[in-house]
Amino acid sequence: MDLRLAAYAVCIEDERVLLARHVAPEGETNWTLPGGRVEHAEDPFGAVIREVAEETGLDAVVERLLGVDSRVIPAAERRLPGKPELQNVGIFYQVRITGGLLRPEPNGETAESVWTPVPEVARLGRSSLVDIGLALARTVPATGHVPTVPVGGLIRH
Repeated sequence: MDLRLAAYAVCIEDERVLLARHVAPEGETNWTLPGGRVEHAEDPFGAVIREVAEETGLDAVVERLLGVDSRVIPAAERRLPGKPELQNVGIFYQVRITGGLLRPEPNGETAESVWTPVPEVARLGRSSLVDIGLALARTVPATGHVPTVPVGGLIRH
């Protein structure tokens, strides 16, 4: 089994959430939260700030830890055939934007980032990370955990 540790930013301002349009090398596209892999020996707290800057061009500060999600993606559902199942551990932070200019990720997989009205999110093809992050931000559970978000339809791994 592969393991991926990632940190994600949940930034909601004026009933809009900051989303990033991810374009995979194979050309598949979906909306997700700014964030990504925690590098070797990197603190997830620093990783989320770095990822927001890299993917969106914006400066952010962490306001609070929202929670952690752990899910196993079966080998048959991974984008690259022949890979083993993947445990994805995501750490979600509430962040606030403090500056910068919104732009696409240079030489990266984030084609654009946009402020999206929260009610419109349900109509987007998106990563399950978006629904998890919004549920954590809405409920702020003391345990830092929300029920599993089913994958299918407009929601992908």
